[in-house]
Amino acid sequence: MLTFTIRRLILAVPTLLFISLVIFLLLELAPGDPMAQVPLTVPPEVKEKMREALGLGQPMHIRFWKWLVQFFWIEPQVMIDHYLGTSFSAGDLRVISWQTRSPVMDIVIQRMPQTLWVVGTAYVVAILIALPIGIYSAYRQYSWFDQLGTFVSMVGFSVPPFFSGVLVIVIFSVQLGWFPSIYDTTHVVDSWDSFVYQLKQMIMPVMVLALQITAQLSRFMRASMLDNLNQDYVRTARAKGLSEYIVVMVHVLRNSMIPVVTVIALGIPSIFGGAIITEQVFKVNGIGQLLIGAIQANDLPMVQTLTFIFAVLIVLFNLIADVLYGILDPRIRYD
Repeated sequence: MLTFTIRRLILAVPTLLFISLVIFLLLELAPGDPMAQVPLTVPPEVKEKMREALGLGQPMHIRFWKWLVQFFWIEPQVMIDHYLGTSFSAGDLRVISWQTRSPVMDIVIQRMPQTLWVVGTAYVVAILIALPIGIYSAYRQYSWFDQLGTFVSMVGFSVPPFFSGVLVIVIFSVQLGWFPSIYDTTHVVDSWDSFVYQLKQMIMPVMVLALQITAQLSRFMRASMLDNLNQDYVRTARAKGLSEYIVVMVHVLRNSMIPVVTVIALGIPSIFGGAIITEQVFKVNGIGQLLIGAIQANDLPMVQTLTFIFAVLIVLFNLIADVLYGILDPRIRYD
């Protein structure tokens, strides 16, 4: 397993380099001009100087190489300097957002807590709800509980978040007045009362996101459990006199979790990507909203960095899912 992990990590380096090149070339070919939002009263020669200051006057390969150096070499040094108090990155030019003229990673770190509070909590809640629902629905196939779970899953798949988000705002905020309709990103949790308010403003966006994630995971869990409940090893385990709880919750569940682990692991990067529509509905100032704003402003360094971060997370959690396969199923070996 250790050899497989090291081999995959080494293979990830050229994979990520190729992904970064593809992202860079796609953004270079995309229409738009970062100077388009500059007022028309600005003289053309000033616009040209601004363009050169953003590095747009340099050849494509030089700009790509500078971005690689800044992202893989300078930004890690900045992180080391921050935590250890060193000065390795002093005077080095970081990846700068064209829109805010600030370092891209500083803005990402500022937005990350809001996304983790809302989207991360919704993902954890959805997993804790979806797995028991999927297990029991499969074990009691075609029961009233299974029928109800199927109906709720269909609703979760069918209703888009821009509708369900507005619906819960109308019901729980406008009509009942229980929760705030707009997420306050400036709120600081420093007391019990502030923590309670943070929970109240998280309930509606978490509810909307968890509904979608629960619908997906519960269906995967149910289908995987049904596939394994009819296998020969289940009948053999029952014939040996094992209790029904041991058969279902140990033998069947362990094998059923293998495809579900893939769905969960590959869904974790979406936490850092944020829920773009939900963040727009509830005004959560997170990563998803940051990406939308950068695309609208044609902020290529911000879009390129965020997209590449998502690619890194997907490659990383693919590896984690493969390692978990070997833990869940002893038959899988990576020799």
